[in-house]
Amino acid sequence: MLLHVLTAYSVFYFLSTLSTIIYKTYVLSYPDGRLALDMCLLFLMASLEVLRVGNLQESESYTASNLIATGATVLLALYFVIWQSYVLRADVIIGSILICLYGLTGIVGLGTLVCFTRSEFICLYTLYWH
Repeated sequence: MLLHVLTAYSVFYFLSTLSTIIYKTYVLSYPDGRLALDMCLLFLMASLEVLRVGNLQESESYTASNLIATGATVLLALYFVIWQSYVLRADVIIGSILICLYGLTGIVGLGTLVCFTRSEFICLYTLYWH
């Protein structure tokens, strides 16, 4: 369920952030090179999100790579909330919601890794000591 909510919200976030960047280019004057940086980082974030969501295998290595990709997308979301050339209130609101959803996803992923590690430890313990 969380994955579906995050996927739908990620599409909404991408489209709304793209729209606000287009709006800001018409209303505000972007510094040289910053528009290209903001657009490239937005498309990098979208591609990382596609890779992250497309990786649904339940193994320890895939879960760990999913957590790494989630960390990268959190940093990119922080860029759009804090360090973007012009930050509107709408950017802060939609970015904060996205970061909260990433936090929930990270907690679930860490819990999954702990369960993987614990179950492997229990399996090894029962193999060697019983």
